[in-house]
Amino acid sequence: MAELTTIGHSPEPEQVQARSRTRRSIAEKIRAMGQNRIGALLLLLATAAAIVWANVSTGSYESFWETHLSVGVGDLRLDFTLHALVNDALMAIFFFTVGLEVRREFAIGELTSWSRAVVPVVAAVAGLAIPALLFALIAADTGHAGAWGIVISTDTAFLVGALALIGPRAPGRLRVFLLALAVVDDIGALSIIALVYTEDFTPLPLAIAALGLAGVYFTRYLRGGRGPVYATLAIIVWLAFLASGVHPTLAGVAIALLVPVYRPDRRDVEHALDLARTFRQSPNSEYARAAANSLRESISINERLQSAYAPYVAYVILPLFALANAGVVLSPEILAGAAGSALTWGIVAGLVAGKLIGVFGSTAALKALRIGEFGPGLTLDRLAGGAALCGIGFTISLFIVDLAIDDSAAQNEARVGVLAASVIAFVLATIVFRISDALRTDVDPGQTLVRPVDPARDHIFGSPDAPLTIVEYGDFQCGFCLKASGSIHEVVGELGDRLRYVWRHAPLEQYHPNALAGAEAAEAAALQGKFFDFERGLFADQDNQRPSDIVRLARELGLDVDRFERDLTSPEVTGRVRDDMLDAEAMGITSVPTLFINGRRHTGPYDAQSLIRALGAGEADSAQTAPLTVRPD
Repeated sequence: MAELTTIGHSPEPEQVQARSRTRRSIAEKIRAMGQNRIGALLLLLATAAAIVWANVSTGSYESFWETHLSVGVGDLRLDFTLHALVNDALMAIFFFTVGLEVRREFAIGELTSWSRAVVPVVAAVAGLAIPALLFALIAADTGHAGAWGIVISTDTAFLVGALALIGPRAPGRLRVFLLALAVVDDIGALSIIALVYTEDFTPLPLAIAALGLAGVYFTRYLRGGRGPVYATLAIIVWLAFLASGVHPTLAGVAIALLVPVYRPDRRDVEHALDLARTFRQSPNSEYARAAANSLRESISINERLQSAYAPYVAYVILPLFALANAGVVLSPEILAGAAGSALTWGIVAGLVAGKLIGVFGSTAALKALRIGEFGPGLTLDRLAGGAALCGIGFTISLFIVDLAIDDSAAQNEARVGVLAASVIAFVLATIVFRISDALRTDVDPGQTLVRPVDPARDHIFGSPDAPLTIVEYGDFQCGFCLKASGSIHEVVGELGDRLRYVWRHAPLEQYHPNALAGAEAAEAAALQGKFFDFERGLFADQDNQRPSDIVRLARELGLDVDRFERDLTSPEVTGRVRDDMLDAEAMGITSVPTLFINGRRHTGPYDAQSLIRALGAGEADSAQTAPLTVRPD
């Protein structure tokens, strides 16, 4: 799929179709941001509904959530209020999804590489410690200094939703940073809940929980029927945590950390494709069931559960939690009390100032010391806006209010502080982002290459020190990229050592299902010194880039296939492709091929002679070498 402006020529029909269909190069991110926006909106509406309900009819709000439910058989009974059902049972599912995300990030995600992880990890730790310290200093004489856990955690749902609403242009790399930070932040918050806010601890039930968790771990080895086994063991572990005195929501985290996560295996994917072809040739229920099971099993249980539960958490559980916990009575007396309460101001200062100082201060220090990876677009002004957003500490903050404070009046003051801090943090972040965008000097965003060519990083064809450069952001399944590649190689033949050609990845996953796999495969081949050989092989057979085709190409090129298959799922390979995609997003690249000539975006035809003319104009402007000789058409 491609979009290029051709001077003096009408666009081909396929180009017109591509232009109308091309939106963004990372469709999955759009869907995720859409879900986060809706989830954040529902959370906001539920919060407003809770406040209105509590103030219009205080008695009915409290009495409704204190309604008792009793479930049991014979002498074994569980008695819950509706409020406890939401906070202890439904929120266990929320913490389960948090645990799944934590497990994934440390296994195959952003936190697998220390150079990538150091910045969000340090920022998260500073964003935990400094808010707690500020709160403890301000609220020391209130009798509630032990409630410092209220200010430690950022609400991920509001954070991502708010970033989608008010964030800067091309927020991709900032979003990745904030999500990684939120994962570490959640680990700290969950650990503190377990270690600090657990009362009446009884160790014996935890032995039962340990047996249940062992069962959860070994369930992965069952050949079938794992769903009912997981569900049964999860209930047993949750009940054991409840009986032990450890908050039962942490059972969700413990279970999630034992659920297997992995990248799809080539052999599993091929087996699923074979079964699908068999079903197509002979459609019947047995083959349909086998094909569906094989397709499902090719994806890790962790990712399947995340996909299954995420909508329920975003659209049901978190809004219900807000409805049950955000009902603050905002009478003049309570507001006056909160305005003069050190507890309220401790929460506001901890969340708003503490998070800003901790997150922004630590990242600014790391950037100054050149520690860790930041990447183009993750500038100090955007980090400041992201740090301000981290002050939205809604869900876990309200959750810890109930755990850390017993007095109802103090709980009201604390809830006022949480709500006020979240609003202030949102407004502050909005101001920072707007000022940041207004003060930016790049009047032509996307026209200049954001990441300079780096011979130690980039794939360069030609002399690394050549005075002329063409950088292509492309997709190995794109027919127009194939044409551009042919033109560029003609230019290389014409100019020789005066030109270097650099390839960077911008796979259009929504149109080319195998494009991302092809990009990662080329990076795996690059680790064995065969990037451009692999590139030519992919371009030579664009219609056949399934996993087996990719491995066959690696074998034909003489690569160590075992190492190649291991590298396909390595953090180094996946991170390299992801960085190129984020750079492309930062420059507004929504179609391929997109070419940069001597650091400036090329608009116009990309045949060899047009590119040579563009290179000649750039060379003349910079006066670096003698004018180029252009062959007649």
